[in-house]
Amino acid sequence: MVTLKQLAKELNVSISTVSKALNNSEEIGEETVRRVKELAELYNYSPNKVALSLKQNRTKTIGVIIPDILNYFLAKVLFGIEREATQRGYNIMTCISNESLEKEKKALEVLANGSVDGFILCVAEETQIKNEINHFKKTINQGLPIVMFDRVAYDVFCDKVIADDFDATYNATKNLISENRKKIAFFSGIDDLSVGKLRQHGYKKAILEQGTQELLELKLKKEDDYQHKIMSFFKENHNVDGVLAADSTSGVIAINVALYLGLQVPKDISVIGFSSQSVSQHSIPKLTTIRQHAKQIGANAAGLLIKRLEKKHDEVLEYKTTIVKTSLVNNQSTLNR
Repeated sequence: MVTLKQLAKELNVSISTVSKALNNSEEIGEETVRRVKELAELYNYSPNKVALSLKQNRTKTIGVIIPDILNYFLAKVLFGIEREATQRGYNIMTCISNESLEKEKKALEVLANGSVDGFILCVAEETQIKNEINHFKKTINQGLPIVMFDRVAYDVFCDKVIADDFDATYNATKNLISENRKKIAFFSGIDDLSVGKLRQHGYKKAILEQGTQELLELKLKKEDDYQHKIMSFFKENHNVDGVLAADSTSGVIAINVALYLGLQVPKDISVIGFSSQSVSQHSIPKLTTIRQHAKQIGANAAGLLIKRLEKKHDEVLEYKTTIVKTSLVNNQSTLNR
């Protein structure tokens, strides 16, 4: 494989000139740039990325750790990260923690050994339940910045990108109240996660402000039969006329169970869920959803990390939390559409 030294010798210029010409430096004249690039293309020259990364102490690679590749929201965030990284000249290496604290630790340890320049991650469920953060601090102390998204560890000083989960459920509950719904329930299958708690708090605030309604909450675990538990809840609470679901599954099942029990949606009961457009179509009528703009979350996370990676040596950047606003997409499961 041809080297910079060989190109420079054939062109009778310095190695530095060849390198700058290939990188479109303004210091090199147009004619020289043209000659260098033509010869490089003739010999099918490509830079030695390993040598380059050693020289610059950078790999131009971002480590991404997500808890679940089958989660549609996380997959779309990953798409946003990859697209933004590619546009900025970076590659990504992706690891799946499968909601495991140990797998999350291992992924950080393996990739921190010279493979990546920094990390973008969504905290694993087990990590949040155990409130373990030392592995994040250790990675940052090694000089590898971390950007957290969606589920974050608030006690770790790093950049973060989150949705407005509290405001989203607060406003969605107010939307149901504006439909004159008298008994609004909150369903959640993500009660142990930081985002689940924020969504619960938003619902509670809206109900308590309203003043005449009671809090009605159904907490669902992974191992639960969602359909059975939601059906039992409806049978025990006959007059429920509004449901706000904190996750992507409960809302669709709530509609299907309500219809099975003879209720008309949205005449008798309105349902809103956190979901994507594709999931919302799994019910008839279509679920009204809180859209999280996952690709934007991913792009913002990549942008924050790259900005930190490319800052000047003496530049000081304060840690930043970016909040991506959700939007309520009114479909057929609510009256306000």
